[in-house]
Amino acid sequence: MTAAASRFQRYLLPGLAFKSAVIGGGYATGRELAEFFLPSGPWGGLAAMVLSMLIWSVICILTFLLARAIRANDYRTFFRHLLGRGWWTFEVAYLALIVVVLAVFGAAAGELAATMFGWPRIVGTLVLVAIITGVVQAGTNAVERMFKLMSAFMYLVYAIAACLILYRFGGGAMAQLSNTHELGQDWVLNGVTYAGYNMFAAVSILLVVRHLLCRRDAVIAGALAGPLAILPAIVFYVCMIAFLPDIADAPLPSDLMLGQLGLPWFQWLFRLMIMVALVETGVTLMASVDGRISVNWKERTGAAPKRGVRVAIIVAILLMAVFMADGIGLVALIAKGYRLLAYAILATYVVPLLAYSAWQIWSRRGQAFTAPVGELPDPRPALADAIGAHPPQAKTRN
Repeated sequence: MTAAASRFQRYLLPGLAFKSAVIGGGYATGRELAEFFLPSGPWGGLAAMVLSMLIWSVICILTFLLARAIRANDYRTFFRHLLGRGWWTFEVAYLALIVVVLAVFGAAAGELAATMFGWPRIVGTLVLVAIITGVVQAGTNAVERMFKLMSAFMYLVYAIAACLILYRFGGGAMAQLSNTHELGQDWVLNGVTYAGYNMFAAVSILLVVRHLLCRRDAVIAGALAGPLAILPAIVFYVCMIAFLPDIADAPLPSDLMLGQLGLPWFQWLFRLMIMVALVETGVTLMASVDGRISVNWKERTGAAPKRGVRVAIIVAILLMAVFMADGIGLVALIAKGYRLLAYAILATYVVPLLAYSAWQIWSRRGQAFTAPVGELPDPRPALADAIGAHPPQAKTRN
């Protein structure tokens, strides 16, 4: 932990980091919002988004509490405590998701660069790889500054977009809300699915847990993570309602709405914001992998990896994701089973975490959340009792 951590670092930074992992390309363009929330109708979609927000906050609170208690600033350490020798099952699913996400981001960056600057698509993809690598290898402080600066830019662009769209088309959005009085079909399922689909983000930002000074900090930071992540989505969703039903099938809902404004300069600015969103999510994912590699490297060699080694590993993973995956058809293969991967994250992360937390509450022991750091019991026997399994015991590191 960092004794001099500011309130911003303790309360807001974790939520901004979580938002950075969630937002990606689909959220930023509105495509994910159209896919998961518009089918439930205007009010049903808003209810589903609030449900997703609450789920995110609960899981973030539990994750931050446990991560702080066991000093886990990388996902490998976290899951070695939570799952014991079965920690690798999470990593398999997580790395598969990273490959898919980065491959899609590379393609999106190429398209944006071609549209905005007229560059060849390969140039846009390589620029994305270079920016992500540069920020990650600069260290955790640089990553945290990125969360702060890019988040401010993104919130500002979203606010301007909302003002412009609602000023011109707000009447349509209000009419849609006024004419609909019931929650649409499957809003609960859609909210839970969207929340679960993005839940991996909570363990991809464990590098910021070092700023949490006490359990109260973990609870506040986790509670704020959900609202900070969903706020831009709610604002954008209200704007999208004005363009129903056409926007439901639009490949890029943001382009449809901004095109109606007739402001090419702002459409260009919004596309730049989408590029920023791609960088944010890419940096968040690769920083989590970089932290995991650094901890393991130090365990094996007794020293932190040199910068050149870290850069080489990051670049290799990024290039494999954005080029090789698509070249061998891996993206299409895994995309078809994307929900299966999301379920794997739920099975190896969310369910064990909830089971362990429920066991702690039921037993009224709560050592993992209340004991001073350095006096913690091994949580895996508790998890084994909770889920009826008994994983092999590995040495617990405090």
